[in-house]
Amino acid sequence: MYDEILVPTDGSEAVETAIEHAFDLAATYDATVHALYVVDDTYGGAGLMGVDAQDTVSELRTMGEEAVDTIATRGEDRGLTVETAVNEGLPHEGILDYADDNGIDLLVMSSRGRSGVSRFVFGSVTERVVRLSDRPVLVVSRDVTDE
Repeated sequence: MYDEILVPTDGSEAVETAIEHAFDLAATYDATVHALYVVDDTYGGAGLMGVDAQDTVSELRTMGEEAVDTIATRGEDRGLTVETAVNEGLPHEGILDYADDNGIDLLVMSSRGRSGVSRFVFGSVTERVVRLSDRPVLVVSRDVTDE
């Protein structure tokens, strides 16, 4: 049923439940998990407060690489095949493009990401992906105990 499962991440603990769901589904269907971090290269505010936009994107890319590498290690420890990618662009577009380019059968996403403004932004990314995707999207809520 599912051969390729995509789990986008923002590197936060809020994505943990989605990662576990993706792993469980991959184990059930002998699927490959794709861990994706999309660096928002339009990152708001870069350059406005003396921050170099390229430095900000570079820092976000490093964070993304750490996030997907962590998912890969955890998945491989469970005997799963995990592909990783860190791309740049608008997050929802990057997720949808990756899904198209890699024959993704199912996207597994968190209903929330980081706290504060980032949490709002990630939630809106999930909403956009759900609205625009032509493939199934499983939206996983964080455990209530995490709040």
